[in-house]
Amino acid sequence: MSMETKISLDEAAVEMYLLENADFLENWLKKHATSEFLQKIKSMDVARKKPKFSTAARNSITSNMFKSYVYGMVTKQKRSLVEREKLLAMSESEMFMELIRDIASELDVSVLCHKILRNVSILTGSDRGSLFLVRGSSDKRYLVSKLFDVTENSTLEDSLHTEETEIKVPFGRGIAGHVALTKETINITDAYQDPRFNKDIDKQTGYRTHSILCMPILSHENDVIGVAQIINKITGNHIFEDQDVQVFRKYLMFCGIGITNAQLFEMSVQEYKRNKLLLSLARGVFKEQQNLEKLIQKIMLDAQDLLQCERCSVYLIDETMESKDQMYEDKTAVSTKGQTKTIQDVQFAKAFDLYAKDGGNIRIQSANYLSASKNAEIARFAAFNETTVCIADLEQDGRFGQGPFTDGEGFKTRSILCMPVYNSERRITAVTQLINKLNGAPFNESDANIIEAFSIFTGLGIHNCQMYENACRLMAKQTVALEVLSFHATAGREETERLAKSALPPGKEMNLYSYDFNDLVITDDDTLKSVIIMFKEAGLLTKFKIPLDVMCRWTCSVKKNYRPVTYHNWRHAFNVTQTMFTMLYTGNLVPTFSDLEVFGMLVACLCHDLDHRGTNNAFQVKVVSPLAMLYSTSVMEHHHFDHCIMILNSEGNNIFQSLSPEEYRKVIKMLEFCILSTDLALYFRKRSEFKKLIESGRTDFKSTEDRNLLKAMMMTACDVAAITKPWEIQREVAQLVANEFFEQGDVEKTQLGETPIAMMDRDKKDELPKMQVGFIDAICTPVYEMLASVQPGLKPLHSGVLNNRTHWIELDQMYKAGKTEELRKILKFSETATPSTEKNNNDKNGKHSKDQKDSTNANKKKTGATKGKLSKTCVLL
Repeated sequence: MSMETKISLDEAAVEMYLLENADFLENWLKKHATSEFLQKIKSMDVARKKPKFSTAARNSITSNMFKSYVYGMVTKQKRSLVEREKLLAMSESEMFMELIRDIASELDVSVLCHKILRNVSILTGSDRGSLFLVRGSSDKRYLVSKLFDVTENSTLEDSLHTEETEIKVPFGRGIAGHVALTKETINITDAYQDPRFNKDIDKQTGYRTHSILCMPILSHENDVIGVAQIINKITGNHIFEDQDVQVFRKYLMFCGIGITNAQLFEMSVQEYKRNKLLLSLARGVFKEQQNLEKLIQKIMLDAQDLLQCERCSVYLIDETMESKDQMYEDKTAVSTKGQTKTIQDVQFAKAFDLYAKDGGNIRIQSANYLSASKNAEIARFAAFNETTVCIADLEQDGRFGQGPFTDGEGFKTRSILCMPVYNSERRITAVTQLINKLNGAPFNESDANIIEAFSIFTGLGIHNCQMYENACRLMAKQTVALEVLSFHATAGREETERLAKSALPPGKEMNLYSYDFNDLVITDDDTLKSVIIMFKEAGLLTKFKIPLDVMCRWTCSVKKNYRPVTYHNWRHAFNVTQTMFTMLYTGNLVPTFSDLEVFGMLVACLCHDLDHRGTNNAFQVKVVSPLAMLYSTSVMEHHHFDHCIMILNSEGNNIFQSLSPEEYRKVIKMLEFCILSTDLALYFRKRSEFKKLIESGRTDFKSTEDRNLLKAMMMTACDVAAITKPWEIQREVAQLVANEFFEQGDVEKTQLGETPIAMMDRDKKDELPKMQVGFIDAICTPVYEMLASVQPGLKPLHSGVLNNRTHWIELDQMYKAGKTEELRKILKFSETATPSTEKNNNDKNGKHSKDQKDSTNANKKKTGATKGKLSKTCVLL
């Protein structure tokens, strides 16, 4: 079997195997293929799938040429011998122009330089030539042998010097170095007689150099960009004549243009690749924000891939990692020169190392390594001085000792590039460090520019990861806080068991079905029993399978989460719930709603003012409270809803536990809607819509939208229902509301230095009757009038508000008549806000004497939290 057949069979077998095992090929490419090769395959696939648009920008020759250079798919053409013979047959001018055309379209620097030397040998009849290009910074320039000893028959591959094999010639040294420094043309007839010529090269190669013509290649700005050198004229006396010098100079003028263009093109290709890599890095930074080590590994791999170095390191400044002492502080302090007294004050919390030989695996260095490593010392120097450190030869530099700069594994540091990483406040968070380019060359300005871009992304990535870690830590703290709050917000076992074992009289006996219900004559324990009675007689415990112990625990927990403020407390919530119960069953609205809606509305009423602080939404916004920052609109109402959900989520408090997922979703949505509807700012808009609905005659409320409007009006009607109670109850409640408003006004005066609005100004307390009439006319009468027109069973509410309006008008006339003292005897106000006490939140154990029911003073004591006075401190909370 021939070798060719064997290879063919092997290729077929491999192809068949790859077709049957596509995963193997994918895994192999991920592990072994270079990024350039993968990009090349990707671009070929994209090109195959991409439609061929006719736009010049996409399909131009220049665009295709650029892509071919980017992905390494340039086709190199060689001039045939026949073409060379044709050139020699041309006149000098024709041949000159042909050779210029030959290099005019060449953008690969190596190919271009090879063509230049080959064409020069044709023009001048030289035996061979070399071309040097200028490298280095303006103060340390040198020549590198791009192509050496090119003959008319040598190929590019034979003559091209790689970065590892190229010869470096400092400016001013040797013949080429002298030409580069002086821009002079040197024509030597006998090289061995010139002291600048190095004979050792001839001894090594066995070649005899006779004549040399060396000339600078200049840019359009007259700067030296290279040096061309031809050796040994092969005709005549083997000496380069003046005509050769003229032809050489003339051709090199065009070569200077070609080399400049090719170098610019090469720079643009490299910049394009760098930008692509930086974009890839940016995507990685924003994609990987949860794990700092993975992020830094991604950054280091990309940096190493682009800059081709033996080792890449990232050092994290110690203060960027929160210490145990700082774990409760949300900050990322960093070390800078202004904060550190000595270089030893710069401490690294962690260091990541990536060696080219490790195949992409990063090492995390120990504390001992960081304290003893010379590389860490250089990184510390860069951080302390806030400067970039770029050292071509570490041993010659001398700033960090004389060496040897070799670690325990035998790795020797020759050249190093080190740069601080800054955060958005221009404070140092880390240091990046690159060591030893793979080609042996020192790091240059271009490398520094690249690593600067990488450092920006590194800083951004570290910042994002730290912010993510801080967010996770804060979320964990919040979870713990909610667990603690949930524990303390949940009713105790004894209280729950006592309520569950209590005897529950009928609702009618408790007067729960009456619009004239008066909570002033019952104890706190009676209010808890009344809630259970209402839910039980509504059939909700049976219909929704609510265990009695869960219902009792939830009720006690809700009561516990109302603050002892003057008015918006547990008693108010209980009264609102009782009014809703009465409107549904006495007012005959219950057939309008489903059982789930009845359930949701009663729960919403009991929870609608949870954790009320005795201040309104405007006050929360004015003092920029945390609640105001959390919610943009309906500040307190959103908080009441969230607090309601927190209680439901507490262990043993979920009265919705037997609902289906769909029912649960509906009832939670209903809770939010009903609680937010108690915001009077929303009431006015919804009242207009409700009025249009009634005027249109759509009072069957069959659609969800129509029922939602009715629910909103009912929530407001229940919230302000105290205005419909018998006059004695209404008067006392009005005083409570006024006192709570005055307490807020006192804080605005004393702590905010502002003049409160009239309804909250204690100095205008005698104007309460006038303000109550205005409140009735603007808010109350319209809603009760509309509800009464919808359902006649709600007329007692309308009658009650009209009756109280008459009383308030009488008191207002008393004020206008100057009978202020008589008015103040009727309306009893507290003169100043006083701290709430346990006594104000009295009788939590429900040990009121029923003999006190007829005593007004005793009634005031039984109001519990409703009679508490809010301290200024409590208001601000």
